[in-house]
Amino acid sequence: MLVSVDERVWTSPRWRSPPSPDGHAGWHYELSGPRLMTFGDAVGEIARGIGRDIRYVALSPEAYADEQRAQGVPEEWVQLSIGLYEHVRSGSLASLGDGVQRSLGRAPRDFSDYVKAAAREEVWNA
Repeated sequence: MLVSVDERVWTSPRWRSPPSPDGHAGWHYELSGPRLMTFGDAVGEIARGIGRDIRYVALSPEAYADEQRAQGVPEEWVQLSIGLYEHVRSGSLASLGDGVQRSLGRAPRDFSDYVKAAAREEVWNA
């Protein structure tokens, strides 16, 4: 599972306005969108949003590592990232957070809304 966070969270004037006189020091925000999604869910949303046939093909951790090595990624990073990849792919790290609501005072934007806006801006027309 993965959790999407709208990029506008970090660019919001309210985000830049600290919640206390000490700024954000000592505050912990778990940022997420309003729902959990798999990589396949996210790719499916993008495909529908741009009207193209795009599919997510899951890789085993070993295949993921091989792809990274083929791209020249240093072995230290390959080893570090395959563990993270497996946790994300399996959904074992998936959780929803309330950090967007707490920090901005509004609900997080859904990934499908982000996809629609990005499609209008032709972000994926490469």
